[in-house]
Amino acid sequence: MSTTKQLNPWYVGVVSGMASYIDSAAIVSNGTALVIYQKTIGTTVVQIGILSGILTLSIALGALTGGRLGDCYGRRKVFIATMAMIITGTLLLAFGDTFPLLLAGTLLVGLATGADLPVSLATIAEAATDKNRGKIIGLSNLLWFLGIGTTMAISSIVGGWGRPGAQIMYLHVCTVAVVLLALRCTIPESPLWLTARNERRAGIVTVRAQKAAFKDLLHGKYLWPFIALCLFYAFTNLAANTGGQFGTYIAVNVVGISVEQNSMWNLLTMPVGVFSGIMFMRFVDTPGRIPAFILGAFCFAGGFFLPVIFNFSPVSWFCCLFFTAIGSGLAFEGIMKIWSQESFPTMLRSTAQGVIVAVSRLLCGVLAFITPLLLEAGPQVLYSLLSATVACGLFIGWICFHGKQRNEFNSEAGVLIKEPASEYPASAIKQL
Repeated sequence: MSTTKQLNPWYVGVVSGMASYIDSAAIVSNGTALVIYQKTIGTTVVQIGILSGILTLSIALGALTGGRLGDCYGRRKVFIATMAMIITGTLLLAFGDTFPLLLAGTLLVGLATGADLPVSLATIAEAATDKNRGKIIGLSNLLWFLGIGTTMAISSIVGGWGRPGAQIMYLHVCTVAVVLLALRCTIPESPLWLTARNERRAGIVTVRAQKAAFKDLLHGKYLWPFIALCLFYAFTNLAANTGGQFGTYIAVNVVGISVEQNSMWNLLTMPVGVFSGIMFMRFVDTPGRIPAFILGAFCFAGGFFLPVIFNFSPVSWFCCLFFTAIGSGLAFEGIMKIWSQESFPTMLRSTAQGVIVAVSRLLCGVLAFITPLLLEAGPQVLYSLLSATVACGLFIGWICFHGKQRNEFNSEAGVLIKEPASEYPASAIKQL
C-alpha cells in the first residue's frame, strides 16, 4: 500500500477541476481571437473554419487517448503533461503569425484540453469520499461557468484592441495553465490508482486491478452504463452545443433581437446556471439526486421547445435561455461526470470518461455541418429535433440510473489472492 500523503479533497477538486475552466476559456478565446486575427494578420475565412474544426476534433481525440493513458500510466503524468502542452499551444497562438504555427498551437491546446478532462475528474473522484464526491465533481461545472464568464469579461475589454487584444485572451489561458502546472506538481498520484497498479503487479485479482482493458466496457455490468452515458451525453450535448454555435444567428435572424441584446440575455441567465449548479451540489450526494435530475430534465428539454410553441418571440427566446440554464445545471454535464466516476473501476474510469466525451464531441462536430440545412427547413424543425433529442438522452439517463446508486468505489475492492497472502496482504488492499 502506498504511503502517499493525502491532500484535502477540496484542494484536489479545485486544482484538478480547473480543467473545465481551461476547456471553456480556451474554446471561447479561440472563437473570438481568430476573428480578430482575420483583420490583423490576414487569417482567411477558410483557415478560421479549419482551425475551429481542428479544435473540436483534437479535443475529441485528446479525450479518447488521454483517458486511456491516464488509466495505463497514471493520472498525474497525464495532467501535468497536458498543462505543459496548453502553455506551449497558447504561446504559439498568441505570437504565431502564420497558419502552420496557428495550426500547431490549436492542435496542442485541443489535444491537451481533451486529455485533461477525464484524468482530472478521475483524480477528483478518487481523492473524495462518498459523502462529498458529487459536490466536489459538481464544483468543476461552476469552474466551467467561471471560465466562460472571465473570458467574456476580458473580451469585452480588449476585443477592440486589435492583435494585442487577441494575444491577451490567449495569454490569459496560458497564465492560468502556468499556475495550474505549479499547483498540480503538489498533487501526488491517485492512491486508488497506485493500489490497483500494485495489485496487478503482485498478481492479485481484484475488480479494480483486472478490469483494465477497453473490451471490459463492452460486456458484463459495465456495458449498459457505458452505452447509456455515451447516448445521454451525446444527445444532450448536441442540443447545448448547437444552441451555443447557432443561437446568436437565430436570435438575430429569426427572433429579431440584436447581437448585443442576445449577449446581454446570455449574461443575465449565466447566474441562473451557476445557482442551478450550486443546488446540484446541494442535492447530488443525497437521496434528492434523482428528483433534482427529473426537475432539471423537464426544464432542459422543455426549454428548447418553448420557442417552437410560442413562435420564436423575444419572450419565448429569453425563457428558452432561462430554463435551459436551470436544466443544464441539474441534469447535464455535472451528473454525467458523477455517473461516469461511479460506474467504472479504477483502471477503466478515465478510459470510459474519455470515450464518452469523445463520442459527444465528434457527433457535435458532425451536426455542425448539417445544422445550416436544418435551419433552411425552419428553426421550428431544428428546435423540435433538439428538444426531442434532449428528452431521449435524459430518459436514457433516468432509465439507467434511477434505481440503486452505482458505486464502484465500494465494490471494486473485492479480492481473490493468487499469490501467497504474505507477499501482499489483503488487509492492506482494503485500507483505501
